[in-house]
Amino acid sequence: MFRLSQKAFEILQNEVKRCTEKDDLTGEVAQRIVMKRLEQLRDRFGKRLTEEELRGMVKDLFPQFSDEVIKKAAKANRQRVPLGTISLVLGGLAGLIWAVNLPYPMIRRPVAKTAPILLLPSYLSMDRNYREAIAHVEQADRLVNEATSLADFELGEEKVKIAQKNLDALPVWFLGYEPQRYCSFVSCSWQFTLDEFEAARAKVGRMEATLFQEKNAMAQLEQSEATLEQSKQNYQSAATSGEKQTTLSAWQTSIDELNALPPNTLAAKVAQRKLQAYERDFKEVAGVVAKGNRSNTLINAAKGFANAAAKMSQNPPHPAATWQQCEELWGFAIQRLESVPVEDAGYADAQKLLATYRANLATIEIRRQAETEAVQALEIAQGKIERLLASVPNEDDVRDRGQIVSQFQGIVNQLSKVQPGTTAYEESQVLLQSARNKLKEWQ
Repeated sequence: MFRLSQKAFEILQNEVKRCTEKDDLTGEVAQRIVMKRLEQLRDRFGKRLTEEELRGMVKDLFPQFSDEVIKKAAKANRQRVPLGTISLVLGGLAGLIWAVNLPYPMIRRPVAKTAPILLLPSYLSMDRNYREAIAHVEQADRLVNEATSLADFELGEEKVKIAQKNLDALPVWFLGYEPQRYCSFVSCSWQFTLDEFEAARAKVGRMEATLFQEKNAMAQLEQSEATLEQSKQNYQSAATSGEKQTTLSAWQTSIDELNALPPNTLAAKVAQRKLQAYERDFKEVAGVVAKGNRSNTLINAAKGFANAAAKMSQNPPHPAATWQQCEELWGFAIQRLESVPVEDAGYADAQKLLATYRANLATIEIRRQAETEAVQALEIAQGKIERLLASVPNEDDVRDRGQIVSQFQGIVNQLSKVQPGTTAYEESQVLLQSARNKLKEWQ
């Protein structure tokens, strides 16, 4: 290395120029001498100049030379190891330690015989991972197998993942050999054994399976409860019996799903505490719906008979037999409505329909009675006409005109009894007009 660094040379050079600015002739000579000295030292190999040596180089010719500048130049002239060199050395050392600590027996065992201290980082890492694995496995075991809430499973799952990570950091080949080397110079209160390692892995595997089952069961529990609550709300807003029946089916499915949860899971235990209330509510609602269905069945049957009766009575007039059939249909409808129990939800609707149907039945009875009387009146009038025609073959031979007029008047009176809206009305009107005309002729 050079005795004077370039940076120190530049610092001293600047101060020399400053000192020679006021004395042109003498100062220029002194400047050349001092700069010659500094240039020679800058190009010469050897030990770096100290602060005192630098002071001696300039103070004899420039007594006014700044001590602060000399200190600054001395500091810049000190030997420094380049940062890149330090980084390279440290990186190489770290790389060497990393290489010898790789989990490969062919590398580690020769090093363990000659310089085991170099393997200390991996020993410490394995020691730490082993201790943490055992601790985390025990913690996870208590959280998973003695869980009382979903939070326990979530925390247990975290511990299982950490324990699995710790176990993964332990090379299997390490167990049974390397611990002996490590414990020969570090006190160990535990044992690195393959059986213990396999037992820990097996326990972690069982806990992972348990967590998987528990998470699925919890998800099913939440979904079933959400569906059940939604079914309750849908039932309240259901407007028809069909909608209520659909809601009840979904409700029952949710209860079946809760009963089907794996029995050893926390979700099943939680569900069992709620199932009794769920089933009680379902039975109450199902009972109400069953009664409502019974009422609906009777009401629908009554409506069926009523519709049939209404269709049959369309486009009157009808014969008395038809009106009689309508009466029977309305009677069947009324019987169904009268069968609806008072405690059923459809009782009020049944009573409303019952009042309407009874009024319709009364109307039909009146129509049937009118039809029967009209037919009878027409038949009687026709009989009188036949007898009158038979008794009076020729108008010129009639001797008692008053009796004939009386008979025609009786026929007119009889035909007048036929009411409109009956099957006999049109025919009776024709006969009535004819009888009135004859009556005028005979009067």
